[in-house]
Amino acid sequence: MATKVADAESQSGHIAHTKQAEAKGLPGKILRPIKVVQIGAGSGFTPTITRDIFQIPGNAGGTIALVDIDPHRLDTMRQVVTRMASQIKEDTGIEWKVEASTNRLDVLAGADYIVNSIEVSGVSCVRWDNDIPAKYGVHQCIGDTIGPGGLFKALRTVPVFLQILKDAERLCPNVIVLNYTNPMSIMCLAAGRTTKLPIVGLCHSVQGTSHLLAKRAGVPYEELEWECAGVNHLAWFTALKHKGKDVYPLLFEKAAQDIAGKPSDPDDAGDLVRKDMMLHFGAFITESSGHLSEYLPYYRKRQDLIDKYCRSGYEGQTSFYADNWPTWRKNADEQRMRLVHGEEDVKWDRSWEYGSWIIEAREKDVPYRIYGNVMNNVDGAGQVITNLPADGVVEVATLIDRNGINPTRYGKLPAQMAAICASNMAMFDLAATACIEKSKEAAIYSLQLDPLTSAVASPAEIKAMTLELFDAEAEFLPGFK
Repeated sequence: MATKVADAESQSGHIAHTKQAEAKGLPGKILRPIKVVQIGAGSGFTPTITRDIFQIPGNAGGTIALVDIDPHRLDTMRQVVTRMASQIKEDTGIEWKVEASTNRLDVLAGADYIVNSIEVSGVSCVRWDNDIPAKYGVHQCIGDTIGPGGLFKALRTVPVFLQILKDAERLCPNVIVLNYTNPMSIMCLAAGRTTKLPIVGLCHSVQGTSHLLAKRAGVPYEELEWECAGVNHLAWFTALKHKGKDVYPLLFEKAAQDIAGKPSDPDDAGDLVRKDMMLHFGAFITESSGHLSEYLPYYRKRQDLIDKYCRSGYEGQTSFYADNWPTWRKNADEQRMRLVHGEEDVKWDRSWEYGSWIIEAREKDVPYRIYGNVMNNVDGAGQVITNLPADGVVEVATLIDRNGINPTRYGKLPAQMAAICASNMAMFDLAATACIEKSKEAAIYSLQLDPLTSAVASPAEIKAMTLELFDAEAEFLPGFK
């Protein structure tokens, strides 16, 4: 990735945008129209990211180009975005042109930004990703970023993403790529090893968790001081302070009560995996308990542990994603049609998704801090997190300005936290190799190192499971050998 390491005053403290910044945007004015290509435009991210871009103060308009291989979903989103663009023109006089194509080659030329939110195979493989591993004792809650489900989503998705990047290198070589597609770490790692385009992986777990921790600590969010670093969905809040005072003792006390079944707040008695990890490893982690339980070898290897630490829904329910994703997708499609027909109004509040803030900061050349997924060794300038693998992807505070994506140097994570991250990065390393080389052998090795899978299955069982998944999903995995 063509990124630079920022000198590190920027690691500490909360996210650079305050509530005032969220409401008003950054100072300065954008002086040129821009072109944003959204690939996988049928995604639920598209209306939010587009609305946020339209809300950038001082923008000069430009082009929103929508790409999706599903003509029906593409046309629906085209109508939604066109309606939004018409409203913005009526309200502000600023004009945004909307283009749409099933072929990205029609619209990539001259793009300033690519927003990637593709999904390869739709709902076709969700049950295989979940049910085949379950036969071998690997019980997933979400299963789209790590473990068997995450690996096979990567094997289907990364090769398509790399082709998109090759086209972008030729047609829009000055573009910045904003990736929203999971599995985030594997997507960004494979991209970082195969292209020089600047890419940042964007997730909202840091924003969401920092707000959650302020609420649990009983302090105003804008007064919470914190540091966070690690890998996606497994980044650690290594410091949490309010007016210089450590708030962790209070959080530890509350968490211990919750684990013991004597919660101080009945409305916040769950999230037990994260609370337990905080008690035993010393810091709170960014991802929700159900998803996090898949990144670790501790909580899903026996039913009694699942019963003790996991709850319904995102709290750790087995097969939660596989059971609900088709319905969620259907509901999202229905909601878009309500927008098209004017039966539901567009919500215009600007979100905390990083996409529009990155665009605004770069165009206005106003430094702005996000938390991004970037290569750990940036252009040979040294490691961002010094005790994690140099050739991996990490999630750290990252400054955006006219120079683009500038990860800040964190330094050394506490050893026990780094070890948990490194266990995930070993899996991601071989998963990225499997995707780039289309290698079944590397895919097998990847799952043999996966924390949850290796906790419940033998190497022989893992190999058999991986090959069974390859057979079931062969239609969506061309060229693997």
